[in-house]
Amino acid sequence: MKYRSVTEIIGPIMVGPSSSHTAGAARIGRLARLLFDGQPKRVNIHLYGSFAKTYKGHGTDVALIGGLLDFDTFDERIRDAKEHASNANMRVRFHEEEAIPDHPNTVKLRLESDDSAMELVGISIGGGKIEIIELNGFALQLTGHHPALLIVHQDRYGVIANVANVLALHKVNIGHMKVSRKEKGREALMVIEVDQTVTDEIMTSLEKLEHVDQVAKLHE
Repeated sequence: MKYRSVTEIIGPIMVGPSSSHTAGAARIGRLARLLFDGQPKRVNIHLYGSFAKTYKGHGTDVALIGGLLDFDTFDERIRDAKEHASNANMRVRFHEEEAIPDHPNTVKLRLESDDSAMELVGISIGGGKIEIIELNGFALQLTGHHPALLIVHQDRYGVIANVANVLALHKVNIGHMKVSRKEKGREALMVIEVDQTVTDEIMTSLEKLEHVDQVAKLHE
């Protein structure tokens, strides 16, 4: 992996002790909350590899909970995140998994409210940097470092072109795009990292496109 600055090597300002196990975990939790569009009522956290073995000693548990409560990596409240979660009526359960993951710092989170649920898999890759590698069964590669669009759509001819045309019309440059589908002709997920902020006008235009079911935006 190539680092672009000293801060990427030593990690972000954070509540310690580990950039991978603490700061990275907090960022995964916070990004999960953002994708869920709010605070869940129930969370099941499945820990794999190094996360499963050392999460209590390295503070991975409180970091994940803190992120889910929208605490940043440097927020001192992370230390008491379990108490804050209880006060916020957010129930959290941890599960230590024995399966061997592709990456040692892997976590799967299932977030639930009364009328919605979401499941994602994230990895902490070092220096506080993270990737979301799966969302509701769709494979993806999302870092949260750039503005991004997540578009759930039907796997139909022309949908990708129509989305690209809307972005081009509003002079939004695409930095990276990944499309995942579970089965040909069924539901698919388009993840697009862009160089500009996505306005409400763009969101409305995308939502009106044929075969587009849901549009969410993520800003850095």
